[in-house]
Amino acid sequence: MSLYLGAIADDYTGASDLASTLAGNGLRVVQTIGVPPEGMVLPDVDAVVVALKSRSVSADVAVRQSLAADAWLRSHGAAHVLFKICSTFDSTAEGNIGPVTEALAMPHRAMPIVCPAFPRNRRTVYQGHLFVGGDRLDESPLKDHPITPMRDSSLLRLMTAQSRLPVGLLSLAVIRAGDDVVRTELSRLRLSGCGSVIADAVTDSDLEVLGRVALDDHVSTGASGLGLGLARAIVVDRESLGDVGMMRAPDDLRGSLVLAGSCSAATLEQLDIAEHEWPVLRLGAEELIAGTASVKAAVDWARRHLAEGPAIVATSASPDRVAALQASHGVQCVSALLEGAIAEIASQLADEGLSRLIVAGGETSGAVVDRLGIEAFLIGRELAPGVPMLHALGRRHANLRLVLKSGNFGSPGFFTEAIIAE
Repeated sequence: MSLYLGAIADDYTGASDLASTLAGNGLRVVQTIGVPPEGMVLPDVDAVVVALKSRSVSADVAVRQSLAADAWLRSHGAAHVLFKICSTFDSTAEGNIGPVTEALAMPHRAMPIVCPAFPRNRRTVYQGHLFVGGDRLDESPLKDHPITPMRDSSLLRLMTAQSRLPVGLLSLAVIRAGDDVVRTELSRLRLSGCGSVIADAVTDSDLEVLGRVALDDHVSTGASGLGLGLARAIVVDRESLGDVGMMRAPDDLRGSLVLAGSCSAATLEQLDIAEHEWPVLRLGAEELIAGTASVKAAVDWARRHLAEGPAIVATSASPDRVAALQASHGVQCVSALLEGAIAEIASQLADEGLSRLIVAGGETSGAVVDRLGIEAFLIGRELAPGVPMLHALGRRHANLRLVLKSGNFGSPGFFTEAIIAE
């Protein structure tokens, strides 16, 4: 296998989002869960996205994991590696975006372009500030992430705080002036000592410019929008490479399980709508802590309903309720409890033969995929922007279709759409 592009994602739903974007723009793509094990056979593809759970771990662990993924990708021919981050720049004050970007760049003396813009999901960067729709990030509802709340929209300040070297800015005016002007400005920033460069982007055309220029270097950092630019640059003047096969939906919807752990407004609305069509079990942290609810009871409930059709188990709650629980029991305790419960439910029911598994929430998706022991996914068609259908590869659950959805993604009726999609 010789890759045109490698990518390292800092969470599982972000990896699926990127893989779907690359596939939708002409590349044949596989997403792996962690660095592929020795001897694992993957299809002949153009890009591999290595999914890690490195967003919220300590910086040294994130760097170590990312360098291992980078080594595997480079050994399989990837000349350029994209470090895929969230389009809301989710990270702690210490990292891990800055430390990982610098660690990946150091062996190549690279100066990565850093751009989390993804216009089709209403994420744009202007004058170095990250916007969600018409609002700055720190004034949008997305500022209240329960694990990595974002209180500053200035990517220059955020990246500088996480980096040892100075951080430059590639303005929209320079990008709109064209590739050659961008390259000249990057040369100037490199000579001034910058270790990375925040790039503005408001449209896909801006990202196409960044994609072409980024391929001159060895490393870039960004959301799936930058992946779009890279993919379009790679396939220029080439015929479409096609996809790796479409997956048809089963006629029988029995065995279709939805697990929701996200507390985003989008997921909460999706649950409310789905409840009118499918049975929903609300599994609360208070009940799990008090012992009035259990994983065994949830599995028994889901098993009964899955024999007749789709079923939904949700630990999702409003941000206020989550904040109160975290104040009483600790952030890590509550997160570990809920993610562990969802992962155990998925594991027990998948071993009994689920046909389709839909998971909402980045941390929840990571916990579920880890527990199932899935090694890689074949990327199918996109069900919503950034959300593809996945087909498990490897030794376990090889016939299982999965959908891993970031909490904020998908239409209000997404759960039903994912259950019935071909």
